[in-house]
Amino acid sequence: MLKKLGRNPAILRFVGRMMARYLTLVSKTSSLVVEPADIYETVKPGEPLIIAMWHGQHFMVPFARPDGWDTRVMISRSADGEVNAVAAAKLGIGLIRASGSQKKRQVRKRGGMRGFFESLAALEEGAIVALTADVPKGPARVAGIGIVQLARHSGAPIRPVAFATSRHIDLDSWDKASVNLPFSRASFVVGDPIVVPKDADDETLEALRLDVENGLNRVTERAYKLTEKANG
Repeated sequence: MLKKLGRNPAILRFVGRMMARYLTLVSKTSSLVVEPADIYETVKPGEPLIIAMWHGQHFMVPFARPDGWDTRVMISRSADGEVNAVAAAKLGIGLIRASGSQKKRQVRKRGGMRGFFESLAALEEGAIVALTADVPKGPARVAGIGIVQLARHSGAPIRPVAFATSRHIDLDSWDKASVNLPFSRASFVVGDPIVVPKDADDETLEALRLDVENGLNRVTERAYKLTEKANG
């Protein structure tokens, strides 16, 4: 019964709306530091860009988006994804409903190819496409090849990002998710752009996949250090 209730569309929509309100509360009661400080001068609206995030560390990222920027996020079709999708829509983020998979036979089931083409179309329109680099259900903090392939076919650069708060609860989940808490010191860190050549071979793609992975680890570590520094 609990499992059935957890898939009830009305309940999922309610939880999603409450999630959006809660995250807004966290944002409004927290002070934010952005690094680099001039990031919004170097990244212009209308220029296609791929934002890479880690699962479980992405909840507050929408609040780093300047008003009016066309930003779309890829979210799975799962029950958890539905909650995230409702919350993202309430926060003004466009939706691409799909996710990747470690197993090729599940890519079609999860809408991976359709999501890939929707993302390409969004980037061609000059939108920012945000997605979690690690594939659902693990292994956590391991970037998949999909985000690199998207950059290769679109020509858009990848920017690893991380958003951290000084007050948070770390969950014992596959993605090591952190629940951000109100009245925090917050930081948003953007990494250097990663460009994937259209003629990249398999070896180059793997090297760039590792660049995304390492870049995400660096900005995540830096984001948490900034919140500690602010507290000190």
